[in-house]
Amino acid sequence: MASLKKGVSPEVLPAEPAQSSSYQAPVTIADIWQAQQYLKPFIEHTPLVHSRTLSEATQARIYLKFEQMQRGGSFKVRGATYKLSRLTAEQRKAGVITASAGNHAQGVAIAAAQLHIPCTIVVPENAPLTKVTATQRLGAQVILSGATYDDAVQHALKLQQESGATYVPAFDDIDIVTGQGTLGLEMLAEVPEADVIVVPIGGGGLISGIALAARALKPSITIIGVEAAGAASMRASLNAGTLQTLPAIATIADGIAIKQPGKITFPIIQHLVDDVVVVDDEQIINAALLLMEQHKILVEGAGATGVAALLNGSIALKDKHVLVPLTGGNLDINLLGRFTEHALVNASRYFAIHVSLADRPGELAHVINIVAGMRVNIIDVHYQRVSSQMPFMQHEAMITVETRNRTQCEELLKSLHAAGYVVEEARALH
Repeated sequence: MASLKKGVSPEVLPAEPAQSSSYQAPVTIADIWQAQQYLKPFIEHTPLVHSRTLSEATQARIYLKFEQMQRGGSFKVRGATYKLSRLTAEQRKAGVITASAGNHAQGVAIAAAQLHIPCTIVVPENAPLTKVTATQRLGAQVILSGATYDDAVQHALKLQQESGATYVPAFDDIDIVTGQGTLGLEMLAEVPEADVIVVPIGGGGLISGIALAARALKPSITIIGVEAAGAASMRASLNAGTLQTLPAIATIADGIAIKQPGKITFPIIQHLVDDVVVVDDEQIINAALLLMEQHKILVEGAGATGVAALLNGSIALKDKHVLVPLTGGNLDINLLGRFTEHALVNASRYFAIHVSLADRPGELAHVINIVAGMRVNIIDVHYQRVSSQMPFMQHEAMITVETRNRTQCEELLKSLHAAGYVVEEARALH
């Protein structure tokens, strides 16, 4: 039996498909075609674009599937709508209930509204406000419970037992997987020459559906999953050969912050996916910033993980045709400013320095003139007159500026040192 390859070398991709000839997939390509036909009136056929920026950076042909433009802002409406379409009349009358960090909630709420099914959503207490309010606007009853997605699931299951409603899993369900597989059909219909598909992983519903569709259409294709380092439950499970539950999770990619993969999705990924790589939050933020700047689109952390893996060099891509779904765009506006600012700091485009100043008139103005003379935009100046850490008759200024790159940061430090100032880069506390 074939098993998922652990740690594919950046220089070599698998020459053979990951699946075993003896593996019996729980979903057929006919099932996914059927789902696609059903879903056509309910979902958007989202754009797929060639990214020149990412293609030049990776020496490959990179195609981005703008699934963040899907109804509800993510791919989740595909699986949710197909799942609800399979309910009996009696089940529809009793309603549905689910738990979600946000995107699945909106997918279920949209599907329930379209099919006139009562809907209750349980979300973690720290779920992004934009996702919570969007779900409420769709007519669903929203209940906040627990610190994590897994906590919300437990509360939703309790309510389901009390109410008799049908529980709609976020990923661990055959109908959900089948509906998500329609995204694979769409991408390969537009780029049939694709060699590689790079897919974000949370619980594994999306990559399972895409893998089932892609393997049936093109058995030789390479399928790579991407997890956030702070929630890499699938990678841990694959390493162990059995499902693992992480003791804690911490990542900005809340849409894929899952402690344990699905029981249904795990064996599909074991047999049909070639590798699962991990990216950290810094790489995710940088990828999201690149997408904002170069493609003028807003993508949430989970949605940007595939692009983060392209940029960190963990996947061999040269001369390949690569498909990457941008799986969601529901980034909380309250978080957007901090998200962007952090990425700019990482890219050395925001730069903060501490400058020691003698206590005499005009000293701060002199420093500011040096900075301005380098055609650097000053964002903020904080002047500290008194501190137990500073010598007598010495003051300190913390100056934050906009810079083009790290080279210009170093030039600024050099100019201030040359003028006789004691200056150092401001650094985070560790």
